[in-house]
Amino acid sequence: MIRPANSRAVIWDMDGVICDSGDCHHLAWNRVMARWGIAVSEEVFRSGFGTRTDAFIRCLVGDMVPEAHIQKIALFKERFFRRIARGHIEPLPGVVPLLGSLRSAGYRMALASSAPLANIRLTIHELDITVFFEAVVSGDDVTDGKPSPQIFRLAAQKLGVYPRDCLVIEDAAVGVTAAHRAGMAALAVTNTLSARQLGMAEKVVGSLTDVNLDDIEAIFEKSKGAGS
Repeated sequence: MIRPANSRAVIWDMDGVICDSGDCHHLAWNRVMARWGIAVSEEVFRSGFGTRTDAFIRCLVGDMVPEAHIQKIALFKERFFRRIARGHIEPLPGVVPLLGSLRSAGYRMALASSAPLANIRLTIHELDITVFFEAVVSGDDVTDGKPSPQIFRLAAQKLGVYPRDCLVIEDAAVGVTAAHRAGMAALAVTNTLSARQLGMAEKVVGSLTDVNLDDIEAIFEKSKGAGS
């Protein structure tokens, strides 16, 4: 396998890719939305994967609620999430070995998640993976959530690499769309959605245990060929 120069990068999503925090998020959503008399079903919850907290709240309560109230709900929800998630965050299978392999092979890496920065810091600290990421971009850093490409373009900018030299690892359809709009290839893992729902990605896998460096290089080459 041809080893990459430092110009190639892998950008990781967090929830549903690095860790499975879905149960904690779902519980937090139902806790906060109960005050509004709204029950967040599993289907509705999954429909919001990859979106910013404030955008998902708008979907639940409508456009008539003042922005200040939206931000208050978001703050309460994320604080409650961190309280119940602390001490219970585990990496998904294959994540830590792949992080190590990518770093050893010379890939640059960033974490780009719609989550608030406080959630990201909690997660990477508890998993002891901070050292792998040269850059971190959170939902606090952008004005537009996925499927806008803003978050991934900012990650590439922080790494100092071209979008065409980036591969995004995602679990949400809006994330794959955001990657493509940013001019990046996407590797999708079916931790959250089905292979059919993620079929627009360059490669779809059931687990990151199924991914090695040859697979990463093949995705870059496939993307390069499609763009030529």
